[in-house]
Amino acid sequence: MGATKTNLFTKQQNEIAVMAKALAHPARIAILQYLVKKNACVCGDLVEELGLAQATTSQHLKELKTAGIIQGSIEGASVCYCINPIVWKQYKELFNTFFKDVDLQASCC
Repeated sequence: MGATKTNLFTKQQNEIAVMAKALAHPARIAILQYLVKKNACVCGDLVEELGLAQATTSQHLKELKTAGIIQGSIEGASVCYCINPIVWKQYKELFNTFFKDVDLQASCC
């Protein structure tokens, strides 16, 4: 696969793209909604909540953790996850700016 040429785009465009990619699966959205609803560290409940295999859930958690939107801590044999408030705020601000800057009038098509 070729280079992505991300250097052709602004820092903000690249940040939004990375964030959007991290959110680009319904399972990840469900995980985030569950963590936001619980507003606490969650250990082990996610597999049961999502109805997905442990390995699949772990892969989605890994993607969200790599993007920084969640954080995890090891407690015994399990890993507990919660929303990373600093990164959550960054996501919110970037997406709000992105959507706010668009002033669509009538449809062009």
